Amino acid sequence: MIYENSNVWKNAKQKKVLLFAMSGLGKTHVSSMLRAQGDWFHYSIDYRIGTRYMGEYIVDNFKKTAMAVPFLAELLRSDSISIASNITFENLAPLSTYLGKPGDVHKGGIPFDEYRNRQSQHHVAEQAALLDTPEFIHRAQKIYNYQNFVCDSGGSICEVVDPWNKQDQVLNSLSSNLLMVWVAGTEAHTTELVHRFDKSPKPMCYQPEFLLTSWKEYQIETGLNPDKLNPNDFIRWTYARALAHRQPRYEKMAEWGITLKADDVKHISSPKDFEDLVGQVLDAKNI
Repeated sequence: MIYENSNVWKNAKQKKVLLFAMSGLGKTHVSSMLRAQGDWFHYSIDYRIGTRYMGEYIVDNFKKTAMAVPFLAELLRSDSISIASNITFENLAPLSTYLGKPGDVHKGGIPFDEYRNRQSQHHVAEQAALLDTPEFIHRAQKIYNYQNFVCDSGGSICEVVDPWNKQDQVLNSLSSNLLMVWVAGTEAHTTELVHRFDKSPKPMCYQPEFLLTSWKEYQIETGLNPDKLNPNDFIRWTYARALAHRQPRYEKMAEWGITLKADDVKHISSPKDFEDLVGQVLDAKNI
């Protein structure tokens, strides 16, 4: 770890951390608070994916949909209108809707082969965005004069790295430049996340093998053909399994850094609160 204990951490001229956790456990909330209240540069992996690496895919999908409307098609062909993605840190809908959900196209789904292609695009983009982190640390300091840096990773970071491999390129790059911080939830948090997801299912990025296995198992369980599967029902069914699949991957990633409890993180209201909590955990790890 780049900070051996609380003294090294607190006296560091430049504090650099990467937060990782399941979506909904507070990493983006803390990152936004640090940006708003302190001398912290906020690097959002999902935003980087949706702008730098998948922006053209997203906009091309908008255009393809618009081309089905003759009025819009004519204007697009003559370059009379432009279509853009208005993605922000707070609104990642252009990215998530592009990822989509597999199943019946008449119920908002996309064919499974196309879904797997978009998943593959996201995997490549996420790895690239993570590997861009050191460069953004440099840019944050040299261009914007930010001394501290928080990388707000996506919930699927554990799907694009191999935490058991000490030679993993992405994890080695990240852990040599930042303090890896896992925001760990409890079973109660998992139950709440599942409840929330059931009410508002959103597209996710999965490990390819996990996705393929889940897709086959769901078809066997329901007896439905792929083109008849309700896309929302499938991702609801998959969500709790995805959480269970990710848990050991997060736990192994945490060995590359430290772990903060989500119940402690929710009480953080200032950069000082965050810095103090990290210091306490660093010292506890060394006991």
